[in-house]
Amino acid sequence: MSEPITRREGAAVLVGVDFGLPHFDADLEELGLLAQTAGLMPVERITCKRKAPDAALFVGSGKADEIKAAADLHGASEVVFDQALSPAQQRNLERHLGVAVYDRTFLILEIFAQRARSHEGKLQVELARLQYLSTRLVRRWSHLERQRGGIGARGGPGETQIELDRRMIGDAIRRTRERLTKVRKQRGTQRRQRERRDTFNISLVGYTNAGKSSLFNALVKARAYAADQLFATLDTTTRHLYLGETGRRVSISDTVGFIRELPHGLVDAFKATLQEAVDADLLLHVVDASNPHHPEQIEEVQRVLAEIGADQVPQLLVFNKLDALEPERRPVRMSDEMELDGVRVPRLFVSAHTGEGLPALREELARRAAAGAPGAEPIAPPAQTELQGVPH
Repeated sequence: MSEPITRREGAAVLVGVDFGLPHFDADLEELGLLAQTAGLMPVERITCKRKAPDAALFVGSGKADEIKAAADLHGASEVVFDQALSPAQQRNLERHLGVAVYDRTFLILEIFAQRARSHEGKLQVELARLQYLSTRLVRRWSHLERQRGGIGARGGPGETQIELDRRMIGDAIRRTRERLTKVRKQRGTQRRQRERRDTFNISLVGYTNAGKSSLFNALVKARAYAADQLFATLDTTTRHLYLGETGRRVSISDTVGFIRELPHGLVDAFKATLQEAVDADLLLHVVDASNPHHPEQIEEVQRVLAEIGADQVPQLLVFNKLDALEPERRPVRMSDEMELDGVRVPRLFVSAHTGEGLPALREELARRAAAGAPGAEPIAPPAQTELQGVPH
């Protein structure tokens, strides 16, 4: 008789399936970062190719056996998939593998739950988690027998545990939505007050870990939390930035970072937070210039901006982390233009860490703030420059 397998808490096998889509991460690098951010320890990475997901096990029985063998070998207590799983697939995989199975959506929700600090942020995350959980009730409580009739929280006569849980979670979703509505009204009032003060509003947007919070801190000397990790910032932080060149103050906001396949529940739940981007006069689209996948990250940010209705807001591309570029990849010039969704958009190179390029960024912000003043003439686009060795 074989000895029981000793499972290590937090040890996780990462699984990715290539369905032929262009953004497939063959090294599961981003999933690994997500797992580590959520407190897990990746011990094995497994990838495979399929034309379509298997209806029952997502990866098919043969690959599921391989995943089980890897989990047993490393004593993994969890398996994490880089794609979204249906409740049935998740339930079937857990039965087949004998360990907890999560998908990318759950991982992102867990990170958001750990990181939310403000009252609004916590409410938004709670709503998204409740909505996700409501689709998983069949998996989590299907083993419970019908309970006896009763009153109150025990449910009505003959009410099954799953019916009771669904009703309770439905009530929790309703209460959370009501509380969020009140918070959103308060945020809307604050926003209208800023508009009446004729404030030029700037929002920082970008893929997670592009250095938005570091740039925000460098510009306004704030102390917003910044770290080299995914989703270091969840709650919108707004400060005033004084631009001596114009004698004006502008309002600048740091928002939550975007990520590939951001759960729709989170996009919906964070509409109030992302509303800062929709209502902005200018978006600072921050890009990690040192990341080889930054073109795909830019596309994902543009997709989410379109989804929330912010795709028509003027943008300024800020290629950050200039200090992390190898010498041969550094730009010849510090500013040029780049085509974004068919539109030529000004681009600046900066390093929030060393301060390189920040004076030029402040000058550009001052120019745009001045142009945004009542009665101002439209701004002329900067002269196009030719760059060499620059990441495109």
